[in-house]
Amino acid sequence: MNAVDIINKTKNSVPLTDDEIKWLVNAYTEDSVPDYQMSAWLMAVCLNGLTEQETLSLTYAMRDSGEILRLDLPMTADKHSTGGVGDKTSLIIGPAAAACGVCVAKMSGRGLGHTGGTIDKLESIKGFRTEMPLSEFEEILRETGFSVISQSGNLCPADKKIYALRNSTGTVNSIPLICASIMSKKLATNADCLVLDVKYGSGAFMKTRSDAEKLAALMEKIGKAAGKKCRAVVTDMDVPLGNNIGNALEVEEAIDILSGKTKGRLYEICISLTADILELSGKGSRDECAALAEEAISSGKAIGIFKITLSLHGGDPAVCDDTSLLPHARFTYKVKAACDMKICGFNTEELGMVSLILGAGRIAKDDRIDMSAGIVMNVQAGDILTAGETVMTLCSTVCSDFSEAAIRAIKAVNFEKINCQPPLT
Repeated sequence: MNAVDIINKTKNSVPLTDDEIKWLVNAYTEDSVPDYQMSAWLMAVCLNGLTEQETLSLTYAMRDSGEILRLDLPMTADKHSTGGVGDKTSLIIGPAAAACGVCVAKMSGRGLGHTGGTIDKLESIKGFRTEMPLSEFEEILRETGFSVISQSGNLCPADKKIYALRNSTGTVNSIPLICASIMSKKLATNADCLVLDVKYGSGAFMKTRSDAEKLAALMEKIGKAAGKKCRAVVTDMDVPLGNNIGNALEVEEAIDILSGKTKGRLYEICISLTADILELSGKGSRDECAALAEEAISSGKAIGIFKITLSLHGGDPAVCDDTSLLPHARFTYKVKAACDMKICGFNTEELGMVSLILGAGRIAKDDRIDMSAGIVMNVQAGDILTAGETVMTLCSTVCSDFSEAAIRAIKAVNFEKINCQPPLT
């Protein structure tokens, strides 16, 4: 077999055999297929897609490129989001579910394209380690029921390598590639229950609900075929999830929700997804599981789990009581309303790109990120502002010139001008 023949087959929409896909994945993982050939194949997939069988074969080949985790633990669960702007749900759902007696073992990725990564967010906490031996990962899970690690060299190495390449070659937005990437990791971590949060809208990889439903159905089918209790749900990402976009900023918001300080749309989505995990794990009816999730936060059990997990990962648990210990931006810039306006909505993907410009994401796969960078949304859809009021605050330590970012930021806001009546004379 050779890479050129495989590229040509996919370019011409000729289905690959299981053996061809397995060979390509293994050869690329072992460095006998170079980046430029794998990039060509990934682009062919983006243009022509893969069959359902090819996607299943790709998922299994990536899963089998390394070890499959065998945890000697009771019921384990995992949750994954397909990515979105401001999506910090894993930081909330994991501790909440663990507080209800379900072990949440997560292997997560770094930021991809305009969306943030759970690993980057957690590494904004001083000292937090996401790379560790699997034996230590299991010890933490035994103690707290919640742990998140980055992709190790032994777990799904093919996906780790392909994931980084996709981000730098414009091959992110493909249903088969997204499905195989997510499900290979999920199957490698080998949890008993899987909840898959598939986003759609301007801030997600899936722009339409129809595409999101296709991806959700495909992932759920693959999960069940592998013998897992699996549920895929479709959620809206037409507006940022929460008020904060950016790594340390999102950790701060997650801590506020875990501490019971704030609620709103992000809180409600996290309660719903936690209830999905608990229901799949046999903790009761849907309503009973939602009540358990709410109690986990209101009682302080969830933030307690988060604190202990931070400490065991080498992070500073004091951030849960004092979020000023998180990285804070050296420079800020307030984007203000130029006229009286009603906020109608946002181009959420563009807000994610603004955050990337500020330093919160990666353009090239080896870029360093500014943990303090991002956006604080000061308004929500439906709000009415007068001229001069703040729409959002841009934050960065590596970027002091906000001119480009500010222009893109205000263009990402959909608004209606409000015509004020002249005063009576």
